[in-house]
Amino acid sequence: MTQLTKITNYMQNALAADTTGHSADHIHRVVALANKILAHEPTANHFIVQAAAILHDVYDDKLFSTETDATHAKNELIAFLQTISVSPTDTNQILYIIDNMSWSKSIDSQAKLLDINGKIVQDADRLEAIGAIAITRAVTYGIVKHRVLYDPDILPRTAKSKAEYRSDNSTTINHFYEKLLLIKDRLNTDTARQIANSRHQFMLDFLEQFKSEWHLLK
Repeated sequence: MTQLTKITNYMQNALAADTTGHSADHIHRVVALANKILAHEPTANHFIVQAAAILHDVYDDKLFSTETDATHAKNELIAFLQTISVSPTDTNQILYIIDNMSWSKSIDSQAKLLDINGKIVQDADRLEAIGAIAITRAVTYGIVKHRVLYDPDILPRTAKSKAEYRSDNSTTINHFYEKLLLIKDRLNTDTARQIANSRHQFMLDFLEQFKSEWHLLK
């Protein structure tokens, strides 16, 4: 059994109970997108990219009740990587990508610069956040977090911090304007930008149709 197979099995166990749209099927799509980008980035390290893509949500703090729980999950992951003989250098690179790829980190400039490996994983994860499946994931996450679906009197926010971004004081539809529609112009690679075009347009069409139906009786 290869290291990547073992890493995939670990991820599947870690995310087996997820109901927020961050389960294994999401991860597999991120990996598939990363592989598409990898095909056009010859200087990238395939193992680092694939491992980070597989593991990027295993200790994501938004999926845990407390920071302590997320830290515990990260420590368990480090121990696991040691047991399957992933080198300390590779482990550090994988964790660095995971720790610095998120949208929320970029809001208040917490994230550090990513190399091509990190840029690929970041692009793959962000592509998974736009398009048709992304719409269903946004709605699913909003339901889990008990967010209002839409209220035209609640305007989209410009979050100034990770805490503000993660708060539930907005609506699911506003999330498109606060993040999802901004993604296309914040991608790193040419391949990701090409993939993003049709997905971005699909979301615009969805929002137009959604609002036309919502306001039908107004």
